[in-house]
Amino acid sequence: MRWPWGSTGAGVPLGEAVLKIGVQLLLPFAAGHALRPWIADWVMQQQRWLRLVDQGSILLVVYTAFGAAVLDGIWRVVPASALAQLVVCCVVLLALVLVATSWLARTFGFNVEDEITIVFCGSKKSMATGVPMAQIIFSGGAAGLAILPLMVFHQIQLMVCAVMARRYAERGQPAAVEQRAPH
Repeated sequence: MRWPWGSTGAGVPLGEAVLKIGVQLLLPFAAGHALRPWIADWVMQQQRWLRLVDQGSILLVVYTAFGAAVLDGIWRVVPASALAQLVVCCVVLLALVLVATSWLARTFGFNVEDEITIVFCGSKKSMATGVPMAQIIFSGGAAGLAILPLMVFHQIQLMVCAVMARRYAERGQPAAVEQRAPH
């Protein structure tokens, strides 16, 4: 299959990209873990509004990246047939991942709660890390093209896993593992 947009945009040199990704994604992660002994109680008390800030910042990052791609003409570059092919590829990929994770969880004898966790977490692709990495690696409208498969996959995954969660719940089994405080 030949993608209609070919290779557009100039990339960032590998060393520079790794450094930027490290500073933007890994440094805050490491700082949070290093500060955990002093801020964990406060974070647990502020979970509600911190969750809103977290989700809002992810939404803002995705919106700005995809908005820039729309302004750069992503829908002129990506014909409906290519979008349809992308959707089919994402559906097939998600189906393969869900079947594989279910099979592996059962084959290795995990209990139902662990199987649910493996199945749901095994299909996750994070917009929170994928979009910033695409913005660092790709320039201009190319970042929007790079995140288009991630955005399509994410939406399909959310819809399919919502149905799966409901079915797990209807079977009388927990639909999600109880969220616990990190250790």
